[in-house]
Amino acid sequence: MIESLLVANRGEIARRIIRTAKRLNIRTIAVHSDVDADLPFVTEADEAVCIGPANPAQSYRNVEAVLAAAKATGAQAIHPGYGFLSENAAFARTVASSGLVWVGPGADAITAMGDKINARNLMAAAGVPVAPGTAEPVADVDAAVAAVGEIGYPVMVKAAAGGGGMGMGVAADEAALRTEFGKVQAFAERMFGDGSVLLERYFPRVRHVEVQILGLADGRVIALSERECSVQRRNQKLVEEAPSPAVGPELRERILSAAVKAGEAVGYRNAGTVECLLDPATGEFFFLEMNTRLQVEHPITELIHGIDLVELQLRIASGEDVVVSNDKSGHAIELRINAEDPKRFLPGPGKVATWVEPTGEGVRVDSGYAEGTTVTPHYDSLMAKLIIFGTDREDALAKARAAVAGFEIVGPKNNLPFFAELLENDEFLSGDYDTAIVSRMRKGVR
Repeated sequence: MIESLLVANRGEIARRIIRTAKRLNIRTIAVHSDVDADLPFVTEADEAVCIGPANPAQSYRNVEAVLAAAKATGAQAIHPGYGFLSENAAFARTVASSGLVWVGPGADAITAMGDKINARNLMAAAGVPVAPGTAEPVADVDAAVAAVGEIGYPVMVKAAAGGGGMGMGVAADEAALRTEFGKVQAFAERMFGDGSVLLERYFPRVRHVEVQILGLADGRVIALSERECSVQRRNQKLVEEAPSPAVGPELRERILSAAVKAGEAVGYRNAGTVECLLDPATGEFFFLEMNTRLQVEHPITELIHGIDLVELQLRIASGEDVVVSNDKSGHAIELRINAEDPKRFLPGPGKVATWVEPTGEGVRVDSGYAEGTTVTPHYDSLMAKLIIFGTDREDALAKARAAVAGFEIVGPKNNLPFFAELLENDEFLSGDYDTAIVSRMRKGVR
């Protein structure tokens, strides 16, 4: 087993990784920017190193600074969490070549899945369903217009190097396509240094369902179960639940089988997620992308399976054989508590004057902040994850309502009022909802 671990991340995910590592008697090292010095993850680690100023490019994305901290502290392994350097293949390769253990998939798998066009083509060749779309980057907007002649409108315009809901636009006709193509291309060049654009059929009513996979040390790939991630704003998730209310036994078998094929196609190792779009009208599903890292929403899978995914990551990275049961029970829901207003979801950072977390049976809070700390504008607005486990969906929903009412945050803006509203929304309560549910709830909001 790994004996010392540097966590190359911040906030709630760094704190969550540190918690498991400590339980396994692994020495933990936190790296942090100067503005994060007072956050709980820094004080809870066995050792902490300041690696630069607030700008992520000079701290959390600074490969040289992270590696220097690992060397100075004698770290044996690096866990990247999610975001920042977690899906940076060059970083993963450098970690391995430096003699350190990389807690994640190999650099080749990250590279293969990082380019959405390459990933799409690999999945199609492996027999994983993909939506109608382009197999190669679209050269220019005129080529895009021609390609849609075969795909059909509406169409999703996507940055080939994008992910996490960034770099996407929808076009219902040629005029919109010409506008969205230019916007997505410019955004992709600015954010990812790669302006390649992919086109895919857009499904107006669709659900976002994903599967947790594990690539084991012996080469096998297993799929645990699916998560529903359709409550989104700006194509980014706000609520996840497991199992999905839209997936029955027959569909579950098909989607898990496809996820295993996806992992096997790239020789996947460690934890990963295969994301799919599900057409609720037909039961068809299509590969969307593979996230080559731990997901934000991993706790709901942990709760219904009774496992610790970070522990499994560490054991797999250590070369250990692990036995994972696919048995599951109950229902779990995760609410992302963000520092943003609950109407338009615009960021609202600030100093935390009051922070009171809910407690009770089936209630778990993975938080990155505490009373007296400050949510700065330099990073993602996620402050905490409120995770609920119940005997069934109704039980989980009831516990979630009570937990939201018992969570008190004063200082930064927060979206707890939105969750209180969602948990009384008939469409959400029915389980028959799709990715446009938040847009319908907020239609007309200024």
